[in-house]
Amino acid sequence: MSELRQFRLPDVGEGLTEADIVKWHVQPGDKVTVNQIIVEIETAKAVVELPSPYEGVVAGLLVPEGTTADVGTPIISVEVGPDAGSGEHPPAPRGSTSADLVPPPPPEAGAEGGAAGAEPGIHGTLAPKEERQAVLVGYGVKLGSTTRRPRKARAAAASAPAPSATPAAPAAAAPPAAPAAPAASSARAASSALAASSSPAAASAPAASSPAASGAATSGPAAVLGSGHRSARPAAADVGPGTAALAKPPVRKLAKDLGIDLSRLSGTGPGGSVTRDDVQAAAHGLHTAGTAETGTAETGTAGPAPAPPAQFAPVTAVAREERIPIRGVRKHTAAAVASSAFTAPHVTEFLQIDMTETMAATARLRTVPEFADIRVSPLLLVARALMVAVARHPMINSSWDEDAQEIVVRHYVNLGIAAATERGLIVPNVRDAHALSLPGLARALAELAETARAGRATPADLRGGTITITNVGVFGVDTGTPILTPGEAAILAFGRVKDAPWVHEGQLAVRKVTTLALSFDHRIVDGDLGSAVLRDIGAMLEDPLRMLAWS
Repeated sequence: MSELRQFRLPDVGEGLTEADIVKWHVQPGDKVTVNQIIVEIETAKAVVELPSPYEGVVAGLLVPEGTTADVGTPIISVEVGPDAGSGEHPPAPRGSTSADLVPPPPPEAGAEGGAAGAEPGIHGTLAPKEERQAVLVGYGVKLGSTTRRPRKARAAAASAPAPSATPAAPAAAAPPAAPAAPAASSARAASSALAASSSPAAASAPAASSPAASGAATSGPAAVLGSGHRSARPAAADVGPGTAALAKPPVRKLAKDLGIDLSRLSGTGPGGSVTRDDVQAAAHGLHTAGTAETGTAETGTAGPAPAPPAQFAPVTAVAREERIPIRGVRKHTAAAVASSAFTAPHVTEFLQIDMTETMAATARLRTVPEFADIRVSPLLLVARALMVAVARHPMINSSWDEDAQEIVVRHYVNLGIAAATERGLIVPNVRDAHALSLPGLARALAELAETARAGRATPADLRGGTITITNVGVFGVDTGTPILTPGEAAILAFGRVKDAPWVHEGQLAVRKVTTLALSFDHRIVDGDLGSAVLRDIGAMLEDPLRMLAWS
């Protein structure tokens, strides 16, 4: 006998409340074993792989990819037991979701139709969705809620014989018929003409005597009115320069901004109105000018029948805006920087220094055997200088405890390195960086960078930092005003190293110059302390031997 079990989204970090389903590694019907990776989820800090707690056959995926789920929500169901996959719980078809696995609730007593037409979780019959026809003003008419009256007058007029005052023109001499106007325009024209024909004056009016007029009255919307009457409004194809087009004010403004003549467009909206899509399509060259009548309506001579006006499918306008859901790392980063910026009073100080000796020391370290398999960069010596400065000024490595009304001074350094990844900004940290040797620190920084770029940083790697470095120089900028990582008192920005004129030993020379920026929490760090820390870091980078002297 098999049993159906559900795996609920666990809390993989401290205080995790939700996570996004990034990728499923299994599908319904697949066999899984204990600790087999079944799904990747993205928390507020990192992408985490979740193993299966059960062995059996996947019955269904309850949360699709790209969906945010709360902690404790069932995300997958697994059929376990010796008869898994062939017992009372057959595997759901591939691609099934939670809707396939949850049976609909029983119908309430007295509900009409029972379960027919009901959806899971909804009792009774669903009300039909009401849709309305778009109009220029107001909410429009509900589609299907009104019916058109039968037009008895139209049928009578069509069957009535034409007046005998003027013989019918030969079919060959009939000019081409104008395309039929939209139904709303034809109805209004027919009503106007029929009202006029009901008067005695209109009844006694002679029919048109020219062959062209007679031929024009035998086709198109005017044909239903009998000869001698024309439609009160021109058909859509007759709209041309000088004719007022039917369009909403925003559409008119858009046409004016784009330089489009509305009178030359054939509207595709309700009642032949010009829509925003029509204007944008015309602006992109997808609509042609209004169709002009051809043939011999003016000359009275026979001509070829015109082609029907081109029918354009609705054109989707080029998106001018894009909406991106705020989730995962971006959501966490936004909350963190907003909280930090409006909680801790930031102060940022800048210092430009000569990095020539540090660049030379970096080049020499690359030749040392202990660094043979390690990528050495100036960031290594910047990190070492920061930790020496922390040892000299411990208050810079502290935090503010608002609840306890205490300043927490940390006598260890978990060095955070801000990293820009495809998923957003993250700040993994090197644990106990103060206790590492220079080669050990170099290896730790290299591993941290590789882990961050690959998106393998875990929540444990991203919490517990005490002070941070952001290397903005890799983006080609001189410096910035970094925002504190929540829970820390200082962050150091390291700008690009560039050739610049510098006074060295009393002489103007081209040296390797960079700019450092130190942001600190003014509740904890006063201006003299922040200046002392930044000054010491700069002095060690100008003369790396000071790191040995001050260590």
